[in-house]
Amino acid sequence: MALHFTKQEYADRMERLKAKMAAEKLDCLLMFAQESMYWLTGYDTFGYCFFQCMIVKADGQTVLLTRAPDLRQAQHTSIVEDIQIWTDKGGADPTLNLHNILADMELVGANIGIEYDTVGLTAKYGMDVNARLQSFAELKDASELVNALRVIKSEAELEYVRKAGELSDLALDAAIKTTKVGASEGDILAAMHSAIFSAGGDYAGNEFIIGSGKDALLCRYKSGRRKLDKNDQLTLEWSGAWAHYHAAMMRTLITGKPTDRHIELHEAASHAHNSVRDAMKVGNTFSDMFDAHANALDEAGLSRHRLNACGYSLGAVYTPCWMDKPMIFSGNQTPIVENMVIFTHMIIADSETETAMTIGQSYITGAKGPQDLSRHNIDLIIS
Repeated sequence: MALHFTKQEYADRMERLKAKMAAEKLDCLLMFAQESMYWLTGYDTFGYCFFQCMIVKADGQTVLLTRAPDLRQAQHTSIVEDIQIWTDKGGADPTLNLHNILADMELVGANIGIEYDTVGLTAKYGMDVNARLQSFAELKDASELVNALRVIKSEAELEYVRKAGELSDLALDAAIKTTKVGASEGDILAAMHSAIFSAGGDYAGNEFIIGSGKDALLCRYKSGRRKLDKNDQLTLEWSGAWAHYHAAMMRTLITGKPTDRHIELHEAASHAHNSVRDAMKVGNTFSDMFDAHANALDEAGLSRHRLNACGYSLGAVYTPCWMDKPMIFSGNQTPIVENMVIFTHMIIADSETETAMTIGQSYITGAKGPQDLSRHNIDLIIS
């Protein structure tokens, strides 16, 4: 089997999950989030674009319901032994298969938690599951149950996170080398991906973000490429991925001569970044980090040019997005504890002067303060 962790690591995770289910008084958990399935059993696939469900009973009994193309995938990548297949055919309803499995597991009238908040369960299938099971059992939203366990990483997981950080650094090395006047955005992307894949990395959970000129103010991927001008700005957001674990980074690079506004915004972004990093203390909250970000940029007169979030947790996640919960925004009272992985991003988009500036770095939280996952500093990069 192509497992990334020891059998003992998976056994420890199951015990943590069983304890959490007992605390929530759940007899069964229906996992639809691919991240949850991967964390618990190693099951690695993009088959969650179709209906599939991992059923975990309170005593640890586990059944995977999926399609035929994922039978060997599950056998090869996971510790799951009971794999049941629903058949593609006209009028197929996999929720009936799910109902019958739950009946066989003697879960009639049970308290069943369901992961609703995931792309692995579409709105249609969510309604179908509810309709099929509402008279069968007591249903409860358990979307955050496994995530609360995943957010604190084991030492084995942190090894992969550090490897992802090394890959992110290699990608930045490649971007710096490739970014120059006349360079194509496509060539820069190709160099970054090549650096990661050549070192054994994975696809990241979403597309790398790249934009130059006016598009440097964007913080989402879009189709279309351009070449860099003599004096230009290039915003990049990317992440190395190792065994699906991420360590994201973000930078705005300058070709030619930076404007006075670039220098001003970089100073403000640097101050905000350092303030957030200093607030990343065990015992503080995610809201404390956001407040540090907002205060720093607002004091610099940039309240109109900043965002309402400045980062998020990272882990082993799947497309369409590498962002994980919890996020850094106002009022999020999630406490910072040891062995979280947190990405902070300072994104300033001044539409009036069409000037962009970003800094993004990932950290592991610890009792002695956050550990930077990058060997790169946050100085302004000028090519």
